Amino acid sequence: MPRKNTFTCVHAFLSIAWGHTLLFCAAILGMAIFPAFALAAETTSSFFITSDGVRLHYLETGKGTAIVFVPGWTMPAWIWSLQIQYFAKNFHVVALDPRAQGDSEKVNFGNYPERRARDVKELVDHLHLAPAVLVGWSLGVHELLSYAEQFGGGTVEGYVLVDGPVWTKPDPQFIAAMLGMYRQLQTNRTDFTDKFVRSMFRQRQPEDYLRRLIAVSLQMPPDLAISDSVSTISRADWSPAIRKLDRPVLVMCETSMKALAADPITAVVPAARVELFEHAGHALFVDDAEHFNRTLRAFLDQTRAAATRASRN
Repeated sequence: MPRKNTFTCVHAFLSIAWGHTLLFCAAILGMAIFPAFALAAETTSSFFITSDGVRLHYLETGKGTAIVFVPGWTMPAWIWSLQIQYFAKNFHVVALDPRAQGDSEKVNFGNYPERRARDVKELVDHLHLAPAVLVGWSLGVHELLSYAEQFGGGTVEGYVLVDGPVWTKPDPQFIAAMLGMYRQLQTNRTDFTDKFVRSMFRQRQPEDYLRRLIAVSLQMPPDLAISDSVSTISRADWSPAIRKLDRPVLVMCETSMKALAADPITAVVPAARVELFEHAGHALFVDDAEHFNRTLRAFLDQTRAAATRASRN
């Protein structure tokens, strides 16, 4: 990982960068014209119990090919609300609160990529969603890579990796920056989280929406948030997991994140499609939902058509 990109990588990984003051200011100057956390009227809120006894929460709506949305670090399932609204018309949409996040049980075990990937697999099995398209954002990218590495693509129709950096060797500068952020999280959680949430956006969002996200992020105990992050950055090389991506892959990321979020994937999976977002922040599916939804819909149509052709052969 190039040294000059250390703090960019930190931003994408934890949805915050210390140097994003301008983005922070832009986020609080005004309000968007839509209630970004409104859900489709038919959306249900449910729970299931994992194989290690944890009660996990998920949102569900629609019928058809399944799409499973996995949010990033400390974020809730409903951050995907603009995708839930859009895709519920034609797809079976499920959004997960990962363990210790949102309305899921706050447990001090299992907060590492392999176990959280198993949680996603058990949700797919619980709801009989296979083959499903899996969409992971930020930390969720590593959980989907762990899913592919552990379980292969037998229950998957496609992988969508959203603005999450991956690496093939450790970077001491990056580790040092992350340790500094953990200290901020421990010493001034409220201020840290306020900046953390606001820095995810480049477009103006409603103040009540931002405050609601801040409140949900604060619900994840700091020791659990840190252990979740540490368990991911402690992995030195993600290339073995990338090589397990045996289904169609779509990478969507900020243009500035291409070298960290897209290039390591296409180096191993040349057929992976990459879609760049020039004017969106880390939460690009909120900042530019129209672009995101249009791109994801095209990918879904292509993977469905390819699967149909394959079944006929």
